[in-house]
Amino acid sequence: MKVLCAAVLAASLFIAGCAVPTRVPTANQSEISLWRGRLAVRVESDQPQSLAAGFELTGNALAGDLILYTPLGTTAAALSWSAHTALMRANGDVRHFDSLDALIKQALGTEIPVAALFAWLAGDHMAAEGWTADLSQHANGRITARRTTPAPLAELRLVLEP
Repeated sequence: MKVLCAAVLAASLFIAGCAVPTRVPTANQSEISLWRGRLAVRVESDQPQSLAAGFELTGNALAGDLILYTPLGTTAAALSWSAHTALMRANGDVRHFDSLDALIKQALGTEIPVAALFAWLAGDHMAAEGWTADLSQHANGRITARRTTPAPLAELRLVLEP
C-alpha cells in the first residue's frame, strides 16, 4: 500500500500545467507571492530518503510560511520563519529552530538554498553553491534543482499549480 501511495503521489507530482505565482493582497494592500503545487525531495545518502508533498509557500527568504500537505490533503507540517524565529508545527507539537536552514533540513530531509528557491520560483537563475537549477520548464510550472556538493546528492522537484 505504501508503494502504491508513493507511486500515485509521484505521478501526480508530474501532472500540472502552466503556473504563475498568485498575488494576494495583504491588510496594508501590498502584495505577497503565493505558490502552490507539489514538491518532491530525494537525498542519495547511505539510506536514501525521499519526500513528496503538496505545498503552499508565501513570503520570501527573510519571512514566510510553508505548509506541507499529505496526499489526502491534510496538513503534515506548517513552517514559519522570520528574522527572529524559525518554527515547525506538526502533530500538535511546535518545535523551534536556531535558523531557517535547520528548520528546512528537519522538514525536507536536506538543506535547500531558500533565497535561491524564491528566485527560481520567480524564474530567475540565481546561483546557489553546490546547486544547479533547471528552469527550462518554468513556463510550464516545473522546476528541478540538483545539489552535487556537499554530499550527499540531492534533488528538488517542484510542480506549480496554475
